[in-house]
Amino acid sequence: MRALSAILTALALLASGSAAAAPQVVVSIKPLHSLVAGVTEGVSEPELLLSAGDSPHTYAMRPSEARAVRNADLIVHISPHMEAFLERALDARGDPESVLVAADIHGIRLLGGRDGEAWDKHGHGHDHGAEDAHRTDYHIWLDPQNAQQITAAVAERLAELDPEHADTYRDNAEAQKQRLSALEAELSERLEPVRGRPYVVFHDAYQYFERRFGLQAVGAVTIHPEQPPGARHLNELRAQIRELDAVCVFSEPQFQPAIVRSLVRGLDARAGELDPLGAGLEPGPEAYFQLLEQLAEGFLDCLDRDK
Repeated sequence: MRALSAILTALALLASGSAAAAPQVVVSIKPLHSLVAGVTEGVSEPELLLSAGDSPHTYAMRPSEARAVRNADLIVHISPHMEAFLERALDARGDPESVLVAADIHGIRLLGGRDGEAWDKHGHGHDHGAEDAHRTDYHIWLDPQNAQQITAAVAERLAELDPEHADTYRDNAEAQKQRLSALEAELSERLEPVRGRPYVVFHDAYQYFERRFGLQAVGAVTIHPEQPPGARHLNELRAQIRELDAVCVFSEPQFQPAIVRSLVRGLDARAGELDPLGAGLEPGPEAYFQLLEQLAEGFLDCLDRDK
């Protein structure tokens, strides 16, 4: 009995040592966290910074979250121009090798901000500074092919940090990439009936999804989600909605929908809702897939005139 107890104790110590050796991973936003969680499944659970209805455009980190960033073995986020709230904590670390910037991953498709009075005649961006970043749209996770690139890069970085579990990371990544490919095919078929129907989004966050699936946005309610739109911009949008017979104007759960309700008042356009972050979804490996399915349903519910 004593020998059995010693063996069980040794096994427990080995198990706890293996778990302790797994890298501590911190991820900024829920869709990205979901992709990372799919890779680490069976080894560890990454920590999510933004949850519920938080927006990376307006977020301020709590001290406990700043400590988590300082202590992490790997931090995964989209770009300094998307999650500006991370800048101070990352500067305090002084270790850029421990940060994986999704927008910099080889093979990621980057799109520029859209021009025009209905979007932003000065371009779209989130850095409020450098011109090159100002011209880039960083909502890259909404393209499932970008999600495949992120999945592969996360697996390779974790395999380097944690060779003991390298095979698990790579096997998880391969399975997730296959699921993402199947999801893309499924959504492409489901969204085919509403391709080409014009609509207005709350802010210009969806063109990765739109271009992948052939959808046709014609403008945005607000240029920057943290800044309310001006009367001139809203009047231009109302005129464009009438002229193009736009089917729908979408709000987002992270921001007040009153502007959208006011915009469609007296028009034929419907008010709908899209969520680029998955505010109501449970964090974890399934959240990314649920997010894209939820987006597809949001478009279909509002754009399908037969509903």
